[in-house]
Amino acid sequence: MNSRISTQGVDAVPRPPREFAMAFVSSTRGARLARRMVGHRLHAWGHPYRGEVNHTVTLIAAELAANAVRHGHVRGRDFHVRLVEDAETLRIEVTDTRTERLPSPSGQEPPGDAESGRGLLIVAALATRWGVALRVDAPGKTVWAELGPA
Repeated sequence: MNSRISTQGVDAVPRPPREFAMAFVSSTRGARLARRMVGHRLHAWGHPYRGEVNHTVTLIAAELAANAVRHGHVRGRDFHVRLVEDAETLRIEVTDTRTERLPSPSGQEPPGDAESGRGLLIVAALATRWGVALRVDAPGKTVWAELGPA
């Protein structure tokens, strides 16, 4: 007797979400390592280094990590990166320990000669949505961005 397994009419089993989380030293070297680790993890999940998803999320991770180091640094404290992918959304979160310095989602571009202030404009342009959440269990904030359905 020859038997076959048919998947017709059977709902596909949803893939469980994939997650990567790691703490990094709050320094430019730590920010660079965070960017590289995000790119590596995305590649391992099937988003090739030269692909659009990897490029976009890695750029967002670089901006958020740089902001955590520059604006969220507290001496002796690390920043944390969390990357989550489910069937519809890819989310990057960067958490630091400064509560009093919240980014503004104003969308205003800084003056033409300003040397900084455009990172979150890049994040807003690349992400489907982004935001800031205060930490509940400790001081600090999480800045997050998502790629996925609007």
